Amino acid sequence: MVKAGRAVRFFLVFKYPRAKSHDVLHPVSATAKATGCQQLQQGLAVPPTRAKPVPPPLGLPGELGQQRISPPFPQPRPVEQVQSRNPSVLVPRGVPPLTEAAARTALLRFVATRHCYGSRAAAELHIQELRPRVTYRYRLETFSESRLSEWAFEPFTKPGTSRPPGDIPPDLWDVEVGVPPLFQGQTRRCRVPRSALVRECHRCHGRGRSQCGACHGAGRARCVTCRGSRRRLKQQKRCQLCSGTGRSRCSTCSGRGSKTCTTCQGEKKLRHFRQLVITWRNNVFEFVSEHHLNFPGELLSKVSGENIFQDENVVVCPIVDFPEPAISRASRRAIAEHSAAFASSSRILRQRQTVERIPITEVHYQYLGKPYLYYIYGLENKVYALDYPERCCCGCTIL
Repeated sequence: MVKAGRAVRFFLVFKYPRAKSHDVLHPVSATAKATGCQQLQQGLAVPPTRAKPVPPPLGLPGELGQQRISPPFPQPRPVEQVQSRNPSVLVPRGVPPLTEAAARTALLRFVATRHCYGSRAAAELHIQELRPRVTYRYRLETFSESRLSEWAFEPFTKPGTSRPPGDIPPDLWDVEVGVPPLFQGQTRRCRVPRSALVRECHRCHGRGRSQCGACHGAGRARCVTCRGSRRRLKQQKRCQLCSGTGRSRCSTCSGRGSKTCTTCQGEKKLRHFRQLVITWRNNVFEFVSEHHLNFPGELLSKVSGENIFQDENVVVCPIVDFPEPAISRASRRAIAEHSAAFASSSRILRQRQTVERIPITEVHYQYLGKPYLYYIYGLENKVYALDYPERCCCGCTIL
């Protein structure tokens, strides 16, 4: 047991070499360093299996379907490149106070967009108190790349362009493809080099022509004038188009009984090749902290806030010591979920995490001697008024 333990320790030291004297390591907290090392070990400990190339079937190549290709075993990178230095979290300053004039203007703008809301109450109400609140929105974006392999074919028109015997196509993750702009989803298809194989057309069996579906290969079909009755329906005379036979030359194949194969376009052969389907996705995790107000939380996802924290790297570290503990917990959970979901099936190219501060203001006011309340939220000063006093009988509210 002692020898086995030493062997494991030697393997870990070999995989993660210590930094040299001239390397510069950014200082990180003990919690961030331990979390980053765990993510690094999870990504490099067990290499995912690669899918072996499968030749096209002898029958119908379209029935093979797609094959997901696992990312290759990543090369060991220095720790300072994998662990992102966790910048100091910006301590939120006071929320800019909202004036009574701005609160009234926001309500008037909201009332103008509602047909069943009267504007007199918004103009004559008496604002008693403005209570500023704040909530935080955490967002993690993981820009990943996944690759699928599928067989495709095209008519074989250029002899001598098939794959020479013994020429092995490259690994699918070795095919160089330009990466689109970061954090923007896109799908692209490209041909794998040196993967072409020439086979006989599976639809016409190498004849270049297929049976006509209109006349079933006979070259003649039912007459369209007399509909096979040999006589005209009204005049009761012999049909001149078919000469009284009830059948005329097929217009689809011009009487040949066959037509050019639509699969190989008359070339009799098909070139099969492996097609690489590359998908870039921007996977988003979003969390909004609790505000303990009589206010629908889903409305906050539709407004913008003040960006007070941003961290971007290949792999980001969890946020620690944030003034709102729920944001730190959400950061740890989001990074762990994305690592477990995308590390084995795709390649993570970039990660970005942000924290926004969304202002919410409670506006307490009186109208005709009764107390009321509405909320102003987001940098756009959106309004949520549940009990607006001057409404029509339909009673609609903002949602």
